[in-house]
Amino acid sequence: MAGYITDLTLVALLIVGITALMGVITNGIGEKVFGGKHRSEYVDESAKYQTGWKPVGGKRK
Repeated sequence: MAGYITDLTLVALLIVGITALMGVITNGIGEKVFGGKHRSEYVDESAKYQTGWKPVGGKRK
């Protein structure tokens, strides 16, 4: 019975892990192939809103 539970857990973790990894890889390929010139649209928009903000956290120099 312990072997069955171990196998079931291992297979479940592999299925969840592979599914998550496939989603990330597919998203990356989709952005590269179909992103065009709007690839960094959201990053640029976020950076535009954050200009002039005080830095929070991290080490100060």
